[in-house]
Amino acid sequence: MRNADPPVSAPVLLLAIACGVLVANIYDAQPLIALIGPDIALGPRGMGLIVSLTQVGYAVGLVGLVPLADLFETRRLVLATVTVSLPALLLAAAARSGPVMLIASLLIGLTSVSVQMLVPIAARLTPLHKRGQVVGTVMSGLLFGILLARPAAALIAGWLGWRAVFLVSFAVTSAMALALRATLPPCPPESRLGYGALVASMLALPFRLPMLRVRMLIQAVSFFGVSVFWTQAPVYLHNVFGFSSFGISGFALAGAAGALVAPLAGRLADFGYGRQATWAGLLCIAGGFVLGWLGGQWHSLALLVAAAIAVDGGVQFNLPVGQRAIYTEAPELRARLTGLFIASFFAAGAAGTALSGPAMALFGWGGLCLACAVLALLVLAAILIRGAYAPGMAPA
Repeated sequence: MRNADPPVSAPVLLLAIACGVLVANIYDAQPLIALIGPDIALGPRGMGLIVSLTQVGYAVGLVGLVPLADLFETRRLVLATVTVSLPALLLAAAARSGPVMLIASLLIGLTSVSVQMLVPIAARLTPLHKRGQVVGTVMSGLLFGILLARPAAALIAGWLGWRAVFLVSFAVTSAMALALRATLPPCPPESRLGYGALVASMLALPFRLPMLRVRMLIQAVSFFGVSVFWTQAPVYLHNVFGFSSFGISGFALAGAAGALVAPLAGRLADFGYGRQATWAGLLCIAGGFVLGWLGGQWHSLALLVAAAIAVDGGVQFNLPVGQRAIYTEAPELRARLTGLFIASFFAAGAAGTALSGPAMALFGWGGLCLACAVLALLVLAAILIRGAYAPGMAPA
């Protein structure tokens, strides 16, 4: 018998595309800082702040803006947030000084949290028996946006200059805002908590939920490492290998292949191998940075590409495992857990981006890679010891 539920494929496809378009705004600047910095008089230590402030803005938005979806009509909130992102993108395109670019970066990150408001809408549009599949489809759109953002930005910058990247993002985001305005249904709020109580309840969760603390640590360290890598790898390739924007775009596209392991990690977790998947992810990150160190020592582009694949793969391997684990611990708090979990590792990513410039200046590419490899191994050792003495609190 055919299912009588109304079709939802068209709105779900739109939401998946919207997530990909909007999340790409966070990553536009990452492969371009070697071009942006000299043009607006930002030195090596300041260039990393362009990316880190975008990530800080995103983390602040996850905690401060996303909870508003429980208090206000979500369609209006999404459209307002996307609309506010448009002048921020224009400000980035027009920036002539470091402070202006940094303000624009913060605002772009802050307003990109509309992505995390769209995922619950997808769930609400879908019958319960299809909800997991549909949310997975929407998240695939988000992942696809992350995968293509860096190489697309580098490619556009190679043709038209780095300012054109933000102008293209402005045009695509404007078109997406119009499409969402025409198609999104009204989504009334579901929570009766006040805003202060809602945010306070989010901030209390790490103290209540041991699994959440463990998974936040693992993903924070993972995202710290990937942010360090993708902030400094384009600079290193430009300075040492003489890569143009086109070369960097190809490198970013090759490295993004590592993120395609995420579905495999989710299946392993479903079959009860979440702990092993976690260990594999951290080992992959550590191994990737070792490959990056060797690539620098031997001046091997092939090893650097392998490093990019391994680092991206390790981070994406841990993400679905971590989300599954925290949702299992407290399924009734899924929306707030998502906001807090993602905010924590974006904050760690911002720290990695900000620290990567000074660390690169002090220790060079090799020292940076070895430090990140050691950090991943230390976290792996910590969770193995924790698992030995407190099995119920080990990563699931």
